[in-house]
Order: sequence, then structure tokens, then C-alpha cells
Amino acid sequence: MKTIKYIFLSAVLLGFTACSDDEYDYTPEPEPLPELTLGSANLTNYVAIGASFSAGYSDGALFTATQQNSFPKILSEQFGSTSFSQPLMNDNTGGLLVGGTPVAAYRLIFNGAGPQRLNEFFADLGAPAPPITTDAVNNLGGTFNNMGVPGAKSFHIPLNGYAGLNPYYGRMASSAGASILEDAVAQNPTFFTLSEIGGNDVLSYATSGGIGVDQTGNFDPSTYGGNDITDPNVFAASFSAQVDALTANGAQGVLANVPYITSLPFFTTVPNNALVVDAGTAANLTGFFQAVAGIFTGGLIQQGVPPAQAQALAAQYAITFNEGPNRFLIDVPVTPTNPLGFRQMTEDELLLLTINQTALAQGYGSVVLTPDVLQVLGLLQAGGTPTPEQAGLVLGAVSGIDDADALDSSELLSIKNATDAYNTTIAGIADAKGLGIVDFRSVLEQASTTGISDGDFTLTTSLVTGGLVSLDGIHLTSRGYAMMANKFLEAIDATYGSNFIAAGVKANTGDYPTNYSPTLQ
Repeated sequence: MKTIKYIFLSAVLLGFTACSDDEYDYTPEPEPLPELTLGSANLTNYVAIGASFSAGYSDGALFTATQQNSFPKILSEQFGSTSFSQPLMNDNTGGLLVGGTPVAAYRLIFNGAGPQRLNEFFADLGAPAPPITTDAVNNLGGTFNNMGVPGAKSFHIPLNGYAGLNPYYGRMASSAGASILEDAVAQNPTFFTLSEIGGNDVLSYATSGGIGVDQTGNFDPSTYGGNDITDPNVFAASFSAQVDALTANGAQGVLANVPYITSLPFFTTVPNNALVVDAGTAANLTGFFQAVAGIFTGGLIQQGVPPAQAQALAAQYAITFNEGPNRFLIDVPVTPTNPLGFRQMTEDELLLLTINQTALAQGYGSVVLTPDVLQVLGLLQAGGTPTPEQAGLVLGAVSGIDDADALDSSELLSIKNATDAYNTTIAGIADAKGLGIVDFRSVLEQASTTGISDGDFTLTTSLVTGGLVSLDGIHLTSRGYAMMANKFLEAIDATYGSNFIAAGVKANTGDYPTNYSPTLQ
């Protein structure tokens, strides 16, 4: 029995020892990463062509720190390049001069409450802002691997003489009559990125609240205004010519499609149902718009409109409000079916980040009640009949949001249709030329819903806190540009058989900042 007992005890002790070794002492060795291979990718001479995202524009400005963290610069570092040239600004103010006259504002900073221009921040402190020292009349000369030019639209890239229209290109152009495309091709790149082409073709329309013109059907871009949407055929012809020129000598490359820009925080931060009222205020607003409908009905009847028809037409203005959040009113074109030219916003319509939120709190987007208007409302409640002048005061108190502060359904549809058409062109050319493609439309969609996990961070489109989009609500943070560089690496791996991602050769997003200090020198 003793022998059996000792054998059992030894087995138990061995079991405990094994558990102890497994649980506390044993750490499996990590699998070694494979050695980096480039596959068929020829990255010897990389040139980036694009607009503000390629340039490294961030916080509403272009400045040295973000240029050094532009996605092409970060991408070149993963390629092992130490000689990637960029047209660096002279300072970190974000401003730009032309002949001593400011043409671009100071960068935005976060002052603890919200975004603020750097010079305004210093003014609030009673201190002078750092001087703007970059003047676009001082051409830098030479050639640059980063040909990202803020503000450039698709048809600007091959436009000769564009240096005279865009000071950012003016300071880097090889000559006054050159084009961005010519300067890029002249470097005989072996590899290129063509990114965000098409973004500015809808962006200025969107950020202006759709006050431009959707030029679909107009094939002459020389007639376009600055806030217009580029015709998809004009885009297709220009984009195709760019890719043809860049690949003429066998260069490889990666294209990027255009995201739905209205998912950016510039368009999503201010909700359109932020008219939050208590029960009493809701009842008062409902009563006011019942009065509007009644006054308008009476006016129509006086003009000879049959009562039933007048009541039906005026009923749209008897808007009801509830305790809690309500949607704002917007101004719309006066039409026979909407003679007063206002209505309540629909769920999908958007307010711009630049809207005056103080004015919203004071009745902009609903009703601005003056003592004279309140007096007329009292008269109506007492059963009195207002004079035409008093009726006009009530109708004039309606304060719909201006077109420049919002995007309505028709404007949103114009933006989406143009974006979809541009992306069809980009996908077709990438396939025909055997080029890589980054699906930034899906990337932004993911960022605006679930967020994008990259390294130790999850990047979202929340303004200030999301980490992806800078303080201007449109352009990326440096951390966002690092994520963008990694997406290009994924596309290079998929197209040319390299293994950057598998080999761990990619940007660590945590190494890149989101917001920059006001005292950044």
C-alpha cells in the first residue's frame, strides 16, 4: 500500500509541477516576422501627386510639422528612402503670404473648449502671434517628390500656368507656365501615388453649403465657378490623361478613390435636431406656426384662392414641436408648392461645422421673437385680426437656416452622384492599367461607424477626440495620415506581391500626434 501511495503522490506532485511550469514559467516565443520582400514593386523613385491630403494639410492649414508627417513622406520612409523632397513651409504658423499680403489663415489649435485660430489664441492671451514667414513669391526651385497641392481639382493637375492661380503650386513650380503633371512626369518616377483626385471637385461645393452649381453636362471647366461640382466626363478625361502620362515610361502606382466627404465631421458634428426645447417652449412654437398657417390661409383667401385649397397649401407651415430635440428649419427656394420658402429639415440633411451656433441658440433655424411679434401673437390669441403689416411681422419672424449653412437632400444627391461617377472612372482605370487602388470610400465609412483599429488606437471621425480628422473637420491628423500610408502599403502588397504589412514594415500610428501645441515652433 505504501508503494502505491507514494506513486500516487509523485504523480500529483508532477502534475502540480507541470501546471506551474505551464502557467507561470513558460512563455512561447513569438513567431519571427518574415523578411521584407518588394515583389515586383519598383520603388526607386517615388513621386506623389494629389491635393491637400498629399501635401499634409491639417488643422485648416499647411505647416512644416504636418508636411513632415504627410502620408507620402511616411510612405517613403517605409520604402527606406532618406531623400524624399517636399516644398516645406518656413514655419508652423500655417499662414501664407503673397508679396507680403496674407492669403491663408493661421492654423487651428485646440484651446481647451474648441478649435481656434492660432493668432486669435495669442490675442486672447494679450500676446503677439508668431509671424508668418512663408511668401509664395519666393519660388523654391528644384524638383519635389511630393507634388501635393492644396486646393487642386482634377482638371488643375494638367493645367499649364496653374502656378499663377494657386500660390502653393506657385512656390514649387518649375516655371510659370508649367503644370503639376508635367513637373511630376519630368522626374521620371518608377512609382507614384495619385490620391484624392476628385475630392476637391465636390468638396468646395459641399463646404459652401451647395451655393455653387452642379456642372454635370458642362464640359468646359474654364466656365466653372470655384464652388462648382466638376462634370464626371471632365473628371474622367483629366484623370485618364494623368494616369497615361505617369505610366508612359512603365511606372507603377496606386490610385485612391473618393470617399463620401459628407461623412466627415465638418458635416456631422452639428446635428440638425439640436433644437432642444422644454414642453412649454414646444407648445409655444407649435402655436406660433399654427398662427403662421392661419395668417397665410387668410391671405390666400383674400387673393381669391378657394378656402379648401388655401388651407391645404398653408397646412405645411403648421409645424408641430415636441419636448426634447427637434429639427431646425431651412430656407428653400420659393415655389408654387412652397410659397413661403421654408420647411423643417429631414433626417439626412446636414448642417456645416461653420454655422453660427450662438445664433442657433437665439432662434436661427426656428423663430426670432421680438416684442412686436409677441404683441401680434397676443392679439391672435385674443381672437383679434392683425393688420397686413402685423401679419408680415409674424411671417418675417420665421428664421430658416440659410443655404450656405446647410446641405439639403438635392445638394447631397448631387455630391453623391458625382462621387460615384468619379469612383467608377478610377476603378476602371486601375483595372485597365494593372494599378493598385485604395478604397478610401470604405475606409471613411468604417471610420464614421465602427472606427478603424490601427495599432493600439481606434480612429474615428469624431471632431477633436476621434484621432483621425484634424480640427478643421475635413483634413486628417498626422496620425490619420499614418493610417493612410498603411492603407497604401496594403494596396502595394496586394498588387505587386510585396509583404510590407506581413513583415511589420508600416507606420506605428501611435508615433504620430493628433493635435499640435499652440507653441509649436
